[in-house]
Amino acid sequence: MTRFLNRRDAGRQLAAALGAYRGEDALVLALPRGGVPVAAEIAAALDAELDILLVRKLGFPFEPEFAMGAIADAPEPIVVRNEAEIRASGVTEAAFEAVCTRERAELARRRALYVGDRKHARVAGRTVILVDDGVATGATVKAAIIALKRMQPARLILAVPVGAPDTIAALRREVDELVCLATPHPFGAIGYFYDDFAQVPDADVIEALARSVGPGGAKGAPAPR
Repeated sequence: MTRFLNRRDAGRQLAAALGAYRGEDALVLALPRGGVPVAAEIAAALDAELDILLVRKLGFPFEPEFAMGAIADAPEPIVVRNEAEIRASGVTEAAFEAVCTRERAELARRRALYVGDRKHARVAGRTVILVDDGVATGATVKAAIIALKRMQPARLILAVPVGAPDTIAALRREVDELVCLATPHPFGAIGYFYDDFAQVPDADVIEALARSVGPGGAKGAPAPR
């Protein structure tokens, strides 16, 4: 069974599989927080720009770890719903909206914390590599893909260390290329495939963005102390 020491190890292994994109002015976009350490290793190896795309899972009211959808940060937030699961679980529209309201507030908090007044990297016309630390239901990644397609990248690549086989097969149809190092069956949970899957602190996200290469090779602003 494929395992990773931690997210940085997963990023280094993914970077080796993405070497063809070095020198292409690629943009590596991470899904915070777990995707950031993975993406930072890829961006460093490819000498690419690093930025984030804010997306939040919409967890079931009675089982928050399982997704009934996702919401992506955009001028008009993009909501992706898992209609079959919502109907099967009996979640009401009011309950769904309550979760959306809470996660919109969290998106706003993270936007202020991670991005502040800094402009996001340009997506249009570029090769964009979307990175997370793994995919299970795929709701969060799907919301990110929908949001990115509206920004008109020249090419969209999804890169993840590990994913559920059915989810990876479905997502492969949504992007120009999908790189996934392992699709184990049975899948279980993403954390099963890491020796260290500790939660990524906000401070680590801020530091990674501050150290990233910006447009024209400029470094980001110094991380706050």
